[in-house]
Amino acid sequence: MNVKVYDIKGREVEEMELDKDIFSGEINQAVLREAVLAYQSNQRQGTACTKTRGEVRGGGRKPWIQKGTGRARAGSIRSPIWVGGGTVFGPKPRSFKYPLSRRIKRLALRDALRKKINEGLFFVLNEFLIEEPKTKRMVEFLNNFSVEGKVLLIVDRWNDNMKKASSNLKNLELNLAHLVCAFDVLACDSVFITKQALAKLEERLKR
Repeated sequence: MNVKVYDIKGREVEEMELDKDIFSGEINQAVLREAVLAYQSNQRQGTACTKTRGEVRGGGRKPWIQKGTGRARAGSIRSPIWVGGGTVFGPKPRSFKYPLSRRIKRLALRDALRKKINEGLFFVLNEFLIEEPKTKRMVEFLNNFSVEGKVLLIVDRWNDNMKKASSNLKNLELNLAHLVCAFDVLACDSVFITKQALAKLEERLKR
């Protein structure tokens, strides 16, 4: 399976062959769904907390005697039916952790990359160098490829120039080959990856 390799100015410089065992084949939608659910669930903090009638401050004294007042019986001013009372069945701190095996994570990343390749939204760069930390240089790079929507740029390592040049662009996400996951790929419209990062990614998916 061959793909074109471009330079930072959008010019085709060569062709390279991708590992067909990794980047070609059927896409398992169920695995992709599991990866997305796991990522989104793991982002939840689970820190919402309400107080029950036993945790709300006050209410230790019975408001009035049990009989003889003509009013309904009441044992505490912090009863859930009172204003300022406790909450019934309210949220408590909990874990939303959604564990996935390493095998499923690798399969999801592989299938996410396959999806972008099939859609023609996967671009390989011979190298990616930013000589000065200016957003203008990164905008020029994006304009050279005329891509729309959110862009994911995967590199093998980054420097301060790269991070500063991309930090002000909401439609550009910079990531490393050993950290990128399936959700990162699926959440972006186009994927750019350098040859060095691609080699590391292939090694990671073969492991």
